[in-house]
Amino acid sequence: MPHRSLSEEPGRVRFARGASPWVVPTVATAALSLAKARRSGRWAAVAVPTTVLAAGMLWFFRDPDREIATGRVISPADGVVQSIMPWADGRTRVAIFMSPLNVHVNRAPVAGTVRSLEHVPGGYVPAFNKESENNERVVWHFDSELGDIEMVQIAGTVARRIVPYVPQGCKVEQGERIGLIRFGSRVDVYLPEGIEPAVEVGQPTTAGVTRLDRD
Repeated sequence: MPHRSLSEEPGRVRFARGASPWVVPTVATAALSLAKARRSGRWAAVAVPTTVLAAGMLWFFRDPDREIATGRVISPADGVVQSIMPWADGRTRVAIFMSPLNVHVNRAPVAGTVRSLEHVPGGYVPAFNKESENNERVVWHFDSELGDIEMVQIAGTVARRIVPYVPQGCKVEQGERIGLIRFGSRVDVYLPEGIEPAVEVGQPTTAGVTRLDRD
């Protein structure tokens, strides 16, 4: 599959914007407890769990550079296709479930302009539950060559904060980083009428790499 550059260096890993409130305190606590553990064995009991937690935070908030795939619509999220559902207006909804082990940074499924960006309050039902459609979420609409493309970031039980990176009215490139869902959840993309999905339920997806539409 051909790729194009977004000034990224595949293989390089950075940390997600919006991660510092979680990463900095846990890493600082781990470093402090490790330093104290060298002088006092009693601190070892504290150093072990804090170090494990810090390592987990660094893993959760990794943000690798990637070669961005070409295609009309590409996956905005790392995860697994949870469902593919025809919509009443002719569109097809592709729901991608993100586990806490996935990269949490989401990318633009198409190139275009962010026409609207709406935060909708709601609950925190597990993202794999049907009732999660009423969860806290951020609804995106992109003006693109395909027309209006809707994408929805949905918070889950653990993911209680969605952090948009770009504002309404901003132009984005396909595959550009546009937001973060802390600790996993779900991202829905609505394929326009007439565009068939190229993915299947249960298929893993990679943000910016997996193509969602079929020629």
